[in-house]
Amino acid sequence: MLTTRFTETFGIEHPLMQGGMQWVGRAELVAAVANAGALGCITALTQPTPEDLTREIERCRELTDKPFGVNLTILPSITPPPYAEYRQAIIEAGIKIVETAGSNPRDHLADFHPHGIKVIHKATSVRHALKAEALGVDCVSIDGFECAGHPGEDDVPGLVLIPAAADKLTIPIIASGGFADARGLVAALALGADGINMGTRFMCTAESPIHANIKQQIVQNDERATNLIFRTLGNTGRVVKNSVSDEVLEREAAGATFEEIRDLVSGARGAEVYETGDPEHGIWWAGMVQGLIHDVPTVGELVERTMDEARGLIRERLGGSLATPA
Repeated sequence: MLTTRFTETFGIEHPLMQGGMQWVGRAELVAAVANAGALGCITALTQPTPEDLTREIERCRELTDKPFGVNLTILPSITPPPYAEYRQAIIEAGIKIVETAGSNPRDHLADFHPHGIKVIHKATSVRHALKAEALGVDCVSIDGFECAGHPGEDDVPGLVLIPAAADKLTIPIIASGGFADARGLVAALALGADGINMGTRFMCTAESPIHANIKQQIVQNDERATNLIFRTLGNTGRVVKNSVSDEVLEREAAGATFEEIRDLVSGARGAEVYETGDPEHGIWWAGMVQGLIHDVPTVGELVERTMDEARGLIRERLGGSLATPA
């Protein structure tokens, strides 16, 4: 076993996490991750209402008796979801681990901590991670430039961001962005993290609730197969490179406003990508780590392989390279 502050704090076997992913973090995937000894998170806002979230949590509990969490992301929106109601649903369901992301987690903490809920907050910079620590979060997931989703505007890759965060934070750190296998796990531990978060890699597993065509597209793609959209809008997002995200970039370069690209980037079209298996139907999220994904294993196979190979790397490659002094 690899025991870290992350595994000890959250009561899991392996220092691996499947964080929240819109349209992907559903019960079947989360339960498989939990049953494999890692930490999985249901994505709250994938569920249309707080009542639907309650039912999804119940469905997950029917599939696993291991710990799992819920992701609650707050992002700018013209018509924001009822976040307070989602928070209350999480509390009433007895969830004890929550991953927050997006805006300041202060309001979340005020509700969650009195109910014994531990909070992991996702940050894309050291300064934001330190702010989250000061507010009282229990763990930070530090998101490098390689990640899918929103990597922030600083463009700092994990090789620098992770140790920079480890130098200043005192709470456990999860390294996020660019992780798919044992090499990434061992590297992250060496850089000062207490575990890794894998998103795109868990998308490409047998239990992931997305179309098989999309999983095969991830396998076929390489590390160059992403686009950074919304850069001109100050809200950079890393998505898969396809005809739709290429068009978004072209319109942004011509000075388009968000309203002028709204139809191209709609969440409904992205959801349909995962449902129909057409990778050109809309924008969808995946990271540069696509270049390290070559198969579609079960979650159990992926976790077991990652942990076995990590132990081997530590024992044989790293331990064996240390010469004994004469």
